[in-house]
Amino acid sequence: MINQPDPGRISSGIEGLDDILGGGLTPHRMYLIEGAPGAGKTTLAMQFLLKGAEIGELGLYVTLSETKAELVAVAKSHGWDTARITIIELLTDEGLDPRYEQTVLHPAEVELGETVRDVIAQVDELKPVRLVFDSLSELRMLSQNPLRYRRQILALKRYFATRACTVMLLDDNTSEPGDLQLHSIAHGVISLDNLVHEYGGEHRRLRIAKMRGIKFREGYHDMTLETGGIKVYPRFVAAEHHSDYSANALSTGTQGLDALLGGGLVPGTNTLFVGPSDVGKTTTVASCLLAALERGEACVYYLFDETQITLLRRSTNLGIDLRRHLESGLLTLRQVDPAEISPGEFASDVRRSVEQDNARFVAIDSLNAFLQAMPGERYLLLQMHELLTYFNQRGVTTMLVLGQHGVIGEIQSDIDISYLSDVVVLFRYFERRGEVLTAVKSRTSGHERSIRQFQLGSGGVIVSEALRDFEGILGGLPRYQGETTAMLPPSSGKKNPSAD
Repeated sequence: MINQPDPGRISSGIEGLDDILGGGLTPHRMYLIEGAPGAGKTTLAMQFLLKGAEIGELGLYVTLSETKAELVAVAKSHGWDTARITIIELLTDEGLDPRYEQTVLHPAEVELGETVRDVIAQVDELKPVRLVFDSLSELRMLSQNPLRYRRQILALKRYFATRACTVMLLDDNTSEPGDLQLHSIAHGVISLDNLVHEYGGEHRRLRIAKMRGIKFREGYHDMTLETGGIKVYPRFVAAEHHSDYSANALSTGTQGLDALLGGGLVPGTNTLFVGPSDVGKTTTVASCLLAALERGEACVYYLFDETQITLLRRSTNLGIDLRRHLESGLLTLRQVDPAEISPGEFASDVRRSVEQDNARFVAIDSLNAFLQAMPGERYLLLQMHELLTYFNQRGVTTMLVLGQHGVIGEIQSDIDISYLSDVVVLFRYFERRGEVLTAVKSRTSGHERSIRQFQLGSGGVIVSEALRDFEGILGGLPRYQGETTAMLPPSSGKKNPSAD
């Protein structure tokens, strides 16, 4: 649940950051924004000033590291109008003159004093409500030693405290490793970070390293830097999201599958469809979604493995018409590029689908691609746990697809996520007339302890009665042990060559 604005706070200009801070920044304080070059410090500072301009607060951007023209160009690339804020450039030609390096007396003390006086003069003249100072690395170089640098920061802090001004100091982490002088002085510290993987785009994240006087959400939070500014995705906490819902089982649209599951799919649970490639997992999910859509329930399908066109064409050929529901807006298909998304961004999209679009069924296909989408994310399974718990607490029916290696005999999985699943449906090839499936786990109902044959044809998914006269079915090499009339005849419809 997004925190409501606190009348005693001011917005940072970034909705997700305000949510993490429990409503925004405490006004009339000095904050440190730190991060390596390219992490997004300038963009965050611009959004902070522009948000103030929206409500009539005067904003001042004091720059020592970039020219005014460069800042205007950055703002223009985001579609922002810098006419609403004041930009003061303190980078002078004299300060860059190489003749200074040849003097016996280095003018650092003179330059430092002049710089601080210029900042104070500009603040006294303009009386800004919001101020950005970019950057502290230049002030650090002018100070020459840590003691003088700390004194200057303390002097500026005392000065700003008497001017009813909220200040952001930008720092590019050029100080000595472990130097926490600024952390101790600043009222709050926001750290920006970049993660570069061997393949795919950079993953940016944000962390509140310190914030006095307020409760904030700890840990790292994913963020993106796009045209239009920074978007922050607060770390997911499922316990904050709960709603009442009916737990009556809903039909999958296939009578035999309903019987296997003990009545159907129960809202507030997640079902894992697991089996080898091309066995029919995706088509079974599509069939379940169609049943929900025909009941008038909104559904969202996240595709990691294949394109929307392929899914729609294959489903239509099997008699599962999803197109009309897609056109009506009841069904949403989201094709996800696994190399370009972070866990936080994905979770934010899921929340929007559930809370704003009122999605009651969510399908993720497949977990193999999803879990490989963020290489190096050590706690991705914990994030998946939070996501599934969120679905359960909101009464959303979730369907997950997990592919396995192999066809018959020994079947292996890249990951084991069955412990997170409420229901597990196991698919296997059957060396007689197609495929079989069985429910191997259900936390919500007394499911069948049997194996059923199923087929995919022009009529969709067909599930037989329980196969009770065979042994060794799950191993792929069945042995007939009696008489049975449960075997399905060969499907009259031509099975799509890419059923899964």
